[in-house]
Amino acid sequence: HPRSSPHLQAYRAPHDRHTGAACHDRQVQDDHRGKDAPPTDPAAGVSYVMPVLNERRYLARAVASVLSQRFDGPTEVVLALGPSTDGTTELARQLAAAEPRILLVDNPAADIPVGLNLAIRASTKPVIVRVDAHSELDPDYTTRALAALQATRAANVGGIMHAEGRTPFQRAVARAYNSPIGLGGGAYHGGGQAGEAESAYLGVMNRAVLEEVGLFDESIRRGEDWELNLRIRRAGYRVWFDPTLSVTYWPRESWQRLARQFVATGTWRGELIRRYGRSNSLRFFAPPALVLVTGLSIVLGVLQLTGVVGGWWSLALSAIYVPLIAYALLLIAVAAGRGGGSGIRDKIWTLAVLPTMHIAWGVGLLIGLTHGAEETVDTSRLADRNTPLP
Repeated sequence: HPRSSPHLQAYRAPHDRHTGAACHDRQVQDDHRGKDAPPTDPAAGVSYVMPVLNERRYLARAVASVLSQRFDGPTEVVLALGPSTDGTTELARQLAAAEPRILLVDNPAADIPVGLNLAIRASTKPVIVRVDAHSELDPDYTTRALAALQATRAANVGGIMHAEGRTPFQRAVARAYNSPIGLGGGAYHGGGQAGEAESAYLGVMNRAVLEEVGLFDESIRRGEDWELNLRIRRAGYRVWFDPTLSVTYWPRESWQRLARQFVATGTWRGELIRRYGRSNSLRFFAPPALVLVTGLSIVLGVLQLTGVVGGWWSLALSAIYVPLIAYALLLIAVAAGRGGGSGIRDKIWTLAVLPTMHIAWGVGLLIGLTHGAEETVDTSRLADRNTPLP
């Protein structure tokens, strides 16, 4: 780094099992200035912010993982409550009544960036820790993150998302999240060495920098963290990846919800590419390529079966089936191996989950690239509505 901070030279994250893997997502920040974020004092405390919508089955454990952090400074937990229909709001009120550190704010719009901004504005501490209601923090998460913030003087620090599941389907999704075959080997899914990053999972953020760059962009309903970190880096600050920070993430519980989530996520990734036109890893374009090849293969198959295409043309065009055959063999190999789980049920779900994630995300990216995200929302936390509003 041309003008790297002396703090970076001194800091080395403690070794753990993730540090030997390759990190594909880290990139040097745009302007190479690498200026230090304002210093943070752990004694001043941290604010945990959590947008919440229809999370009754997960909220209590998520909040408990925050309240049980091995951190001696003052803390507060701000829950931004969307219009839940499963009893989440009532549970949140019970938790707040029993714990004075919990503060509730209403988020009638239900959008994640809106809820995050409401929670941040209602909070008071100089360090902001984002928490997902579908996640659980490692007990030393806060202490380690603050140590990284102090040592590196980064503006935002993030670590590893470790997905887990309770049902056979959810465990299959978790395995896909943790596998480079499932989500393409991103640093916070698979690990890597500590260092500067393009983005950070969830994030432990310096409040002064967060306010300087303008909080989260409320017009972005998915990928708001990537866009925020882009503005942080453009302002000259560092985003830091620390593989010793661990967060347990509980993925979607049903096939339909998983597909809806990945279509929305892919659509917003396409929108972000349209807005910012930045270089993206080739792994982002593998799913839409799969969708296009699948669609062309279906069309060609119909034309061959009806006799419209035959002879040498049919033979030559059949080469389009080769990547699909290779993809199918890859799925079978993954499902049959350790990555497919231990039992036949696990392996069958793996065969269903992986193409669902790839195709749904690929369809979404094509929609986002060609039409933009517009009013696309992630409805995977909802029951049978197409809008997060009641």
